[in-house]
Amino acid sequence: MTESSSSELSFFSALTHCQQLRRLRIGYNPLNGILPSSVGNLSTSLEYVYAAYCGIRGYIPNEFTNLSSLAFLFLQGNNLAGFIPATIGALSKLLNNLGFLSLSYNEFCRTVPACLGNITSLRYIYLSSNKFNSAIPSSFGSLGDLLHLDLSSNYLSGSLPSEIGSLKAATLLNVSMNQILGVIPSAIGGMQDVIDLSLAFNRFEGPIPRSIGNMLALESLDLSSNNLSGSIPNSLEALSHLSLFNVSFNRLSGEIPSGGPFANFTSKSFMSNERLCGTPQLQVPACRASLSGKRRTKRVLLIVLITLAVSLIVVAIIIPVALMRSRKTSSTITGGDSLDAIAHGRISYHEIEQATKGFSERNLIGMGAYGSVYKALINGSNVAVKVFNLQIKGAFRSFDIECEVLRNLGHRNLTKVISSCSSLDFKALIFEYMSNGSLEKWLYYQDLYMDFLQRLDIMIDVASVLDYLHDGYSIPVLHCDLKPNNVLLDENIVAHVGDFGTAKLLGMGESMAQTQTLATLGYMAPKYGSEGLISKKCHIYSFGIMLMETFTRRKPTNEMLSGDMTLKDWINASWPDAVSEVIHANLMRLEEDLTGMVHGGCQTTKNKIYIKTYSQN
Repeated sequence: MTESSSSELSFFSALTHCQQLRRLRIGYNPLNGILPSSVGNLSTSLEYVYAAYCGIRGYIPNEFTNLSSLAFLFLQGNNLAGFIPATIGALSKLLNNLGFLSLSYNEFCRTVPACLGNITSLRYIYLSSNKFNSAIPSSFGSLGDLLHLDLSSNYLSGSLPSEIGSLKAATLLNVSMNQILGVIPSAIGGMQDVIDLSLAFNRFEGPIPRSIGNMLALESLDLSSNNLSGSIPNSLEALSHLSLFNVSFNRLSGEIPSGGPFANFTSKSFMSNERLCGTPQLQVPACRASLSGKRRTKRVLLIVLITLAVSLIVVAIIIPVALMRSRKTSSTITGGDSLDAIAHGRISYHEIEQATKGFSERNLIGMGAYGSVYKALINGSNVAVKVFNLQIKGAFRSFDIECEVLRNLGHRNLTKVISSCSSLDFKALIFEYMSNGSLEKWLYYQDLYMDFLQRLDIMIDVASVLDYLHDGYSIPVLHCDLKPNNVLLDENIVAHVGDFGTAKLLGMGESMAQTQTLATLGYMAPKYGSEGLISKKCHIYSFGIMLMETFTRRKPTNEMLSGDMTLKDWINASWPDAVSEVIHANLMRLEEDLTGMVHGGCQTTKNKIYIKTYSQN
């Protein structure tokens, strides 16, 4: 079914003659037109309208309010824009049937209509991935029978209304990926049937309400990437069904609870909360043993006396320390603003679909373990869109990891995230476009040539990134899949390390971590492959392998490496008398320089030299 892109969808007018019409299903047709006002003249018996992903544009006509029997309205995945008509609130006077409203993945903007709170028959509201920038209406608290409320991936601001706690029947509340401020109201604990609660990627501050411990049906609780402080309430130990828990990237402190579901959580649930303490398995510092009452009293008195005695000295010391901490805090806040920059640039599914020409194979520029990468044109600029295949196990986690890692890191040789698109059934990241593709392509395509100095510069760029990941950020970051295909080159052949979907963050004081996601065969250190253990040394090993590959044009899985022989063994066997046999023929004129460089690659795999040798020299 098609319709002229320059006209209204005239077939709706023809349907007005079908007075007994009860169900209308036209989804996934390239209609590419505008809803006419005659839609209001459709049968008053019409109960079900499914017009999702049709390319419908323009506005929702006010005449929709004439459909007095409508119970299900599916308009998600179109190009509808402007406002949701305020007159939709009149539906509550004309009918008590509208139970399902899905307008996700459109271009609606400004205010979420408070009048939706008047339609007490509503059971499901999906308004995700639009451009709403108002506060959440307190009138939603009147929807006592509402089951699902999804307002994620918008620009909502203001505070979360305490009336939200009146949604006693709700099983899902998702307001993630917005700009909601203030404290989480304790009234939220009144939503005792909620199974899935996500407040992630907002600006909530203050403590986690103890009342959340009353939400006994909770299975998934995501409070990550906010500014929450204080301790994790022990009341959450009562949530016996809780299987997914994430409070990473906040400012929480104190001891992590150990009872109930907390016995099953890993360090991934608590990352980047520097003042949390608990068991070593959670990769946080151990908590200090509590002192007895008498001992604590004596210590407090002693501290007070000492403090009084040396108050002048303390003041003299605190002033410069406070100034230093102020600078440090400013730096930290600046780092956090990078997430705001991503959120402000967030785009919709339809913009991505149009920019990639319907995810055309012609725009496909790469494929990975968890999805595909497309070239796209957005706002006049070429970008790379990484679309995650959510049918693949681990894809959700990979998206979360890449968001968490890249939004906090800043280095000129890392791929830069420009924007994102996230909802329950679609997740994508938008990166700067690297016009020269990957290092892998330049090494093995017959019609491409890269000279010695270019290869050397690229490896220095990569070494600089590793130095930053290991020692330049507050928490060491392990890429876990360093290889030529993940080194991308911009228009100036400057290297940018990408694909952090399997990255790991080392906890405070930790030198090693466990992972079930193995790196690419040939690039991972033997201990990594056999035991799933990763460390900084694994990075250095992978770097050494890639260094050797870059100058020999031999993959570590090359067929000539028979038996137990590795690329490193092959090069060592040729050192130093037959090194010319391993150097790529196009680089032979620089044999003397390459001899030292290739041998250096062998040494990095033995951990005898450090990354800084390359990045600083």
